[in-house]
Amino acid sequence: MVTALAVTLFFSCGNNAESIQKFNQRSEGPSAEGEGVLLKYTDSGKVVATLKTPLIIEYGLADFPYEEFPEGVEVTFIDDNKKENYITSDYAIRYKRSNLIDLRKNVVLITSDSTRLDASQLFWDQKDKWVFTDKPYTIKFPDDSFNKGDLFDSSEDFKNFISLDNQSRMYVKDNATEAPKDSIN
Repeated sequence: MVTALAVTLFFSCGNNAESIQKFNQRSEGPSAEGEGVLLKYTDSGKVVATLKTPLIIEYGLADFPYEEFPEGVEVTFIDDNKKENYITSDYAIRYKRSNLIDLRKNVVLITSDSTRLDASQLFWDQKDKWVFTDKPYTIKFPDDSFNKGDLFDSSEDFKNFISLDNQSRMYVKDNATEAPKDSIN
């Protein structure tokens, strides 16, 4: 009986390093923190974005891993033509698995063509290149047109967007050519 118990204990306490490592890791609370962070994201050797934040807190061991920016972010995106787009907010969360970014408090997005979006909250789906909010917002375009509303859903270049309960002023280019003259006398 004692031998059977000893063998059972020996095999049940086998060398399962993964289980032991997982047991020793903290799943609650942050797994890393950084102060005064400047990150540069590259693609094929080219810088495509820079992120600047006073504080980043990573929850990489959580069931749904995320990064929190409690003191805000400043992000610059650089496209293939070296045009820059900027976004700032006083608070942000980046969900790692879904590539969804939740920007909150004083969100300002300025595109390379000087389109400006102001909102209290903005979600950015990096994977689908889509931005949306269910909070009041204002978009000002370079030609002095604007759109204000309570909700919007848009491609990240603002060429295709839907808004709700909005007020706007839009300018439309008239590309019509002179109509053919009537040949009947």
